[in-house]
Amino acid sequence: MIDNKLVEDKLKKYNQEHVIELINKMKPEEQEGIINKVSKIDFEEMDKLYKSTKKEIEIKESEISPIGYIDKAKISEEEKAKFSEVGKNIIIQDEYAVVTMAGGQGTRLRL
Repeated sequence: MIDNKLVEDKLKKYNQEHVIELINKMKPEEQEGIINKVSKIDFEEMDKLYKSTKKEIEIKESEISPIGYIDKAKISEEEKAKFSEVGKNIIIQDEYAVVTMAGGQGTRLRL
């Protein structure tokens, strides 16, 4: 049996009895290392993260709308720097937007 009751209880709480069985088959010197590693696992956080992957994401098509645009070739370096800073701040705030563009056509036509 596992010497560490707290680790054993934690594994049972999160339906990980198979890990207890594997630990019990190990040599005592091997058990200590595994028990130490298992004791550091945040099973509660792992369980929350796993459950969050099962949530359905609702996409509201009515919220999708066309946006205005700016011709990058027609703005000043100061404006480019300003827009770059705005973009960095949006990323830092963990926000985003989706934009679809006709990629490469301007390059091929040398516009």
